[in-house]
Amino acid sequence: MTLPEPRRITLFAGHYGSGKTNVALNYARRLRRLGSGPVTIADLDIVNPYFRTKDFADELLREGIGLVVSEFANSNVDFPAMPKEIYSLAVSGECDAGRVVMDIGGDDRGALALGRYVDDIRAGGDYEMVGVVNASRPLTRRPEDAAEVLREIEEACGLRFTGLVNNTNLGQQTTAGTVLDSLEYAESVAALVGVDVLFTCCRSDIAPELEGRVERLMPLEILKQYYQMEE
Repeated sequence: MTLPEPRRITLFAGHYGSGKTNVALNYARRLRRLGSGPVTIADLDIVNPYFRTKDFADELLREGIGLVVSEFANSNVDFPAMPKEIYSLAVSGECDAGRVVMDIGGDDRGALALGRYVDDIRAGGDYEMVGVVNASRPLTRRPEDAAEVLREIEEACGLRFTGLVNNTNLGQQTTAGTVLDSLEYAESVAALVGVDVLFTCCRSDIAPELEGRVERLMPLEILKQYYQMEE
């Protein structure tokens, strides 16, 4: 898949359980493998304690990907403070982290953590705010419901979405048909929000069935913890 021209900062946000953390991790890895210079992933998710980028710190380090995460991640602290390094990542020219991928917390509650950095991100002008949608999630099965969640996220953080990612899946039960059946849904959500679908995700093992049938297909390595999330 040819990725959209990567911005300095790419932010992934969406409904809780949409799979945005897995998408963000795969996107950062893909940027690094494509040789687009240094890549850093920043975890701003203060909502979901079950599936965090910190779980993959060793793998990311081996791949040469920087990681910025609260020191209280994976702890019993309800609202961990954001690390000061995130401010440097948000301000253009403040650091040499290269491309920055930000994993934003689920729903509007999680997006509140982003608010303090929005002015600097917007001032830099080199960012993509990506909404991750999953038609298989109970509360976002209708395009109208998914669009409402994305609008609530925009309202909470003060930053508008610039694109959408279709990450519809049923975990290990996902088939090529699951992905194909979701394409119209994703386009409907994108139209309601006023953006384009940037790419559609699928498990890497079913990607061969979808090649040539789905535009801008992004195969994902589904990380083990994704199947162990508690709802």
